[in-house]
Amino acid sequence: MMREALFLVAVLLAFACADRPLKQKEIVEHVNSDPSIPWTATLHPRFEGYTVLEIRRMLGVPLIIRRNLETGAEASLPDSFDSRDQWPGCVGDIRDQGRCGSCWAFGAVEALSDRFCIGSSGKVKVILSAEDLTSCDSSDDGCNGGWPGNAWSYFQHTGCVTEDCYPYEIPSCHHPCGEPLPTPSCSKACKNGASWQGDKHFVQSSYSVEGEKDMMNEINQHGPIEAAFEVYEDFVTYKSGVYKHTKGAFLGGHAIKIIGWGSLNGDAYWTVANSWNTDWGDEGYFKILRGSDECGIESNGVAGLAKV
Repeated sequence: MMREALFLVAVLLAFACADRPLKQKEIVEHVNSDPSIPWTATLHPRFEGYTVLEIRRMLGVPLIIRRNLETGAEASLPDSFDSRDQWPGCVGDIRDQGRCGSCWAFGAVEALSDRFCIGSSGKVKVILSAEDLTSCDSSDDGCNGGWPGNAWSYFQHTGCVTEDCYPYEIPSCHHPCGEPLPTPSCSKACKNGASWQGDKHFVQSSYSVEGEKDMMNEINQHGPIEAAFEVYEDFVTYKSGVYKHTKGAFLGGHAIKIIGWGSLNGDAYWTVANSWNTDWGDEGYFKILRGSDECGIESNGVAGLAKV
């Protein structure tokens, strides 16, 4: 309880601070000058000139919940695992949420799209619509944020159409990004002329996946999962290596897709797909410390079984 209380106080203090520019240059110099830090940083053009408030608007997951979790993986699991190698052709490309707090929707549709391919042995290859969730899921708040668990409940009860039916309407984030736009209204009509209801894809069930062991087992058996974690200023500058929070203020909660795990120079990590395009991080991916609930990433996993 003490840990959670201290974190909540830190969050409240962070959000009480006045808006200011991100301290990206200072953080890059700090990270890259310290050989004990297991990752490298860089200045990404995507976030050039951003303020704390502007980046917070892109982080669309409410306060991250941390739990006391069991750590340590099953001995029968491999030391490293990558869904791209296990199921070739089933893991989708890096996407771009644009200047919209829809990460919760992207992490969900990306993981479920992969699971349709995996669950059907490659017979069902779809790219599910992030716009369907962002605009039509009334239990969440579109570009102003949402809960990953709600997204998977939407899959179960309402279903999700494909990107061909309902393309994402927020522009990709070129340099610099455009101005923030309001959440597009829900049209419930396919742009390609297909039947809206006939294009819906569902999950059989949705559930939480928490703790290193259960997350590894779930990914190994069924494919990528969605998870959420705390983002701090230094994460924005990530380039390569195994990320661990080192410096900078708390910015908000962010949802992503975890596709596997491994270790690098003695540091266990998760392999994660972000939704900030391929020119951020390691071609759109990042590694984050595994086994210690770094930034709460092992407390906030969610998944479901595709209805194939």
